[in-house]
Amino acid sequence: MTVFVALATLLCLATVAVLLRPLWRDARGVALGIGVIMLASTGLLYMLVGTPRALDGTAQQTPKTLGDAIVQLEAELQRDPRQAEGWRLLGQAYQREGQAAKSRDAYAKAVALLPDNPDLLTEAAQSRALAHPQRLFDAQAVDLLKRAIAAEATHQRARWFLGIAQRQTGDNAAAAATWEPLLAQVDAATATSLRKEIDAARADAGLPALVVALAPAAPETSDALAVKVALDPDFAARVRLRGDATVFVIARAPDGPPMPVAVEKRSVSDLPFTASLDDGDSPMPTLKLSQLKEVVLVARLSQSGIANKQDGDIESKPVRVTLPADEPVKLVIGK
Repeated sequence: MTVFVALATLLCLATVAVLLRPLWRDARGVALGIGVIMLASTGLLYMLVGTPRALDGTAQQTPKTLGDAIVQLEAELQRDPRQAEGWRLLGQAYQREGQAAKSRDAYAKAVALLPDNPDLLTEAAQSRALAHPQRLFDAQAVDLLKRAIAAEATHQRARWFLGIAQRQTGDNAAAAATWEPLLAQVDAATATSLRKEIDAARADAGLPALVVALAPAAPETSDALAVKVALDPDFAARVRLRGDATVFVIARAPDGPPMPVAVEKRSVSDLPFTASLDDGDSPMPTLKLSQLKEVVLVARLSQSGIANKQDGDIESKPVRVTLPADEPVKLVIGK
């Protein structure tokens, strides 16, 4: 068991390294973030394919190796090929075994059955790149990534891979535009690495580097938007919160794109607290809080620490605010 886990981990690392090597030099933070996600999925994959009952309740002998699991999955899918998650698992298993072409084909069958799942679409696009002789995202892979982003505009891996695909074809301006919204979703260290990639793409496209506007000192005090955040007492009494949970205070343009115009990250241990949002909290260099007349505010309790909403996250009721606000805005999580 220990030997298998080690081998599976090494295979996953090799896969990530091959795909992300062209951008490793200047975007290590982003590449490492994607690598962590893929390594976590490796453990989940083994738990699922290592227990064929996840696909079928009939008794089957538990496979001793990943190869045995693949044989059982193939037999199950031959019996009933309408299982999208089965084809997805088989695609992951083939990928771990280094059978890139088979992985690509299995993912294609999964997508045919589940065509609107952004995670699946992204994985299918990645499988096509891994199966390509030059590790390129072909036109079909690009289409899959665009469909993933259409289904979920804030999907980080889909945007990252689409930007890579656009860079591979020399469409550098499009790559920069694809990556720019990610700056609002990642942490400061990753944003620094990502900004280098965006500026490199813009330079290759003949465009100037992104300009990070420095506020002229006043907005932090006079124009700051005060937001009081608290937990609903009944909710707090029912739920045991993890000490490493995160609270995001987010301001968005009403009826605008999902990316925030200002966001502040705090620890759950800080609750209750008062956040102060201003232009310094604006992650997008092209849009600042002070440029808006209205914003929608929401406070999100996140167990994952990721800015975009995940399953299980708890949000306050959104509040629409006219700027500048004379009084602090109150947000209650769990009410």
